[in-house]
Amino acid sequence: MLQIKNLKIAYEKAIAIKDISICVDEGEIVTIIGCNGAGKSTLLQAISGLLKPVAGQIIFDGKDICKMSPQQIVTMGIAHAPEGRRVFRDLSVYENLLLGAYTRKDKKIKEDIERIYTYFPRLKERWKQRAGSLSGGEQQMLTIARALLSKPRLLLLDEPSMGLAPFLTIEISRIINEINNKEKLSIILVEQNSQLALRISKRGYLVETGSIVLEGTSQELVANDYVKKAYLGI
Repeated sequence: MLQIKNLKIAYEKAIAIKDISICVDEGEIVTIIGCNGAGKSTLLQAISGLLKPVAGQIIFDGKDICKMSPQQIVTMGIAHAPEGRRVFRDLSVYENLLLGAYTRKDKKIKEDIERIYTYFPRLKERWKQRAGSLSGGEQQMLTIARALLSKPRLLLLDEPSMGLAPFLTIEISRIINEINNKEKLSIILVEQNSQLALRISKRGYLVETGSIVLEGTSQELVANDYVKKAYLGI
């Protein structure tokens, strides 16, 4: 489904990502772990078209999408739920969800909103409420739900557990698993919470200073001595 080959991203003269290659298959959750500033979010921004690489390829369904606009990439079937719970604070929950479907022209948007409410019942309860008045956990749910309204085949989740209480982190991870199972979505999960990420993913990559230093199944990474010491606190 997705293949990234020898990707290089630079901010002016500073190299943020160097020669990264990853792949994501249909219906799997792949996690990217690493410290803050390692290049994880930069990679997602490149996939979604917000940053243009200086070298390498991003191939989705056999097409190189490096030169496509973010809107074209959404239309192709890739949705990005960015870090920081970026909701439209002065709009209602329902209006935020509608904005997630801005590229769609079909008549099933309201039906899909009702379906997405089954994953996020709190949003249905608060559908008229201003997004800015929601709790942090509810805003994170809204960010993910809004991304789902574009009917993606690949969902990019950037730090969904950031700043959340432990019980909400567990709830978000449960919802991510449920969405993956029921929607048959491929998901790239970027997380500093390595335990959470490796628990719900099939495979993973460890990124440090813009490069992949380890890759393997989640079980292999959890068993790796370096990962255990540096990222799992074991």
